[in-house]
Amino acid sequence: MKQVILVRTDVKMSVGKKVAQACHASVGAVLVADEKTLDSWNNKGAKKIALKISGENTIRDLYHKAKKMRLPCFLVADAGLTELDAGTITALAIGPSDDGKIDKITGDIKLL
Repeated sequence: MKQVILVRTDVKMSVGKKVAQACHASVGAVLVADEKTLDSWNNKGAKKIALKISGENTIRDLYHKAKKMRLPCFLVADAGLTELDAGTITALAIGPSDDGKIDKITGDIKLL
């Protein structure tokens, strides 16, 4: 069990902004996960993996693949209150779910 958090590296963000966007994605995906999945994930250490991704089309494609596989996921569109324009897609969390299911979507993506 794990959760993968993808952060866009082609969008200019401070380190703090990247962390905040990753956190928004993580929490958002957890909030849509079912209780059984959350219990299993928590009991196994609540593993999270941060990956880097470039391009809005790429991150949206991964989001749609996760949705199609019925994996818990959350795509972050920034509110535009600080560094970015409103609506800028910054991060995506997929899972918690089984490693193998998530790896079908993100297995070739490099660590952040």
